[in-house]
Amino acid sequence: MNNEGLIVAAFGRHYEIELPDHGRITGYPLGKKSPYACGDRVVLQQSSADQAQILRHLPRTSLLYRSDAFRQKLIVANATQLVLVVATDPSFSDELLTRALVAAETEGLRTLLVLNKIDLIEHLETARKRLDNLAQLGYPLIELCARSNVEPLLPYLAGECSVLVGQSGMGKSTLINALIPGANAATREISAALDSGKHTTTHARLYRLAQGGTLIDSPGLQEFGLAHLSRGSIEQGFLEFRPHLPNCRFRDCHHRSEPGCAIKSAVAAELIDQRRYELFLRLGAAAC
Repeated sequence: MNNEGLIVAAFGRHYEIELPDHGRITGYPLGKKSPYACGDRVVLQQSSADQAQILRHLPRTSLLYRSDAFRQKLIVANATQLVLVVATDPSFSDELLTRALVAAETEGLRTLLVLNKIDLIEHLETARKRLDNLAQLGYPLIELCARSNVEPLLPYLAGECSVLVGQSGMGKSTLINALIPGANAATREISAALDSGKHTTTHARLYRLAQGGTLIDSPGLQEFGLAHLSRGSIEQGFLEFRPHLPNCRFRDCHHRSEPGCAIKSAVAAELIDQRRYELFLRLGAAAC
C-alpha cells in the first residue's frame, strides 16, 4: 500500500518524511538520482516501520534551485515566499542577492528582505543604502536583531511556506532558534578573518510555526548559479526592466550596444539603477 508524506528534511540521498498522522519516517529514492527537495509532497512505499521507498513527488507549485554548468542543487519545493536574510556584518554580496531575487521571480515567489544585526550600528547605514534600491522597487524590507526581537517578522510568515536563504553568517540559525523554541539550530562565531560566517546548516529543514505556516531553513550560500535560466528569464527577473522591455527596437536586444535599447535609455535617465544594470549584464552574458 502506498502512502503520501511531506519531506521535512533533506540529507543528500535520504530524507526525513512527515506522515499524515505526524509520525516521521526515513525515505530513500529509487535509483541513483535524488530529484526531491525539502517541501516536496511524495508518494511512498513503506518497507519497514521506519523506512520507505520514495516513488515520486506530487505536482509542485514552485521549485527553487540553483545550478551551474555541471549540476543542479535543489533548495526547496512548494515554497510561497523567499526570505532573504542579510546582515550589517559580515558584508553581503549584491550579486548573490540579485541572483536569488531573479530565481524567486522566475518561480513566482513573494520575496521579503530581512536586514539582521541592526544592533551593530557601525555598518548599519551602509547596509541600508545598499538595500535602498530594492526597497524602492517594492520589495518589503524589515530590520531586526534576531538575538533580541523577531516580532517584526511574524506577520510576514503567517500562512506562508517561507524559505530562509542567505550567505553564511547572516544569522539565519539565530532567527530559527528565536522563532522556533527547541529548534537548537547550531550557531558559531563569525570568522572575522574571512569576513564570512562558518557554515552551520548542512541540510534543509522544515519547521511548523505556532502562528500558522511553515519555515524552511537552508544551508548558507556563497553562490547562486542561474545556468538553467535563459537571458529572457533573467531580464524578466529584474522588476524595473519590465515596463521598458517592450520598447526596445529589437525583440532580441541584449541591452549592450544595440541601437534603440530602451533599457540603456532608462539607465541614462536614472530610471534603472546603474549597479543593477551592470549586474544584469554579468548574469545575461552567462545565460543559456
